[in-house]
Amino acid sequence: MKYNELQIHKHKSAKRVGRGIAGGQGKTAGRGTKGQKARAGWSLRPGFAGGQNPLMQQLPKLPGFKSYRNKAVNVFTNQLQELKENTIDAEVLAKVGLVRNPYERVKLLNRGKLNRKIIVKLPAASAAAIATIETAGGTFEKVERIARPAKPKGESK
Repeated sequence: MKYNELQIHKHKSAKRVGRGIAGGQGKTAGRGTKGQKARAGWSLRPGFAGGQNPLMQQLPKLPGFKSYRNKAVNVFTNQLQELKENTIDAEVLAKVGLVRNPYERVKLLNRGKLNRKIIVKLPAASAAAIATIETAGGTFEKVERIARPAKPKGESK
């Protein structure tokens, strides 16, 4: 017999389990004896480890785990008081030196007082910071973070 001469059926007929001892899959129907998995309607969510902390929850707690997410750079309202510009965005903050570059995640937090009217355009701000800006007569506008320009193909680090 050759491999190409084998008579193979595409669909295998389903086993009829629990139809008596002579049927081959009788009595316990291939479920073993007793226990949670032997019962009807048994199902567990993916990752369940019998009450033990599941692996996907253990990993961040293990030594050596490192989160690669970049944390937002915090800028405070009293720092904006010292700036000369009326419209403040990530590029202005980078030019002044409050953030390293305009592509970073920036969040405005409330600290100190703000006495002048400014327009702030940043990706994120706390509710207290927005309230401080608005009481000073300014406005806050939520904008998308500036995307870092893509490197041309073939250019190495």
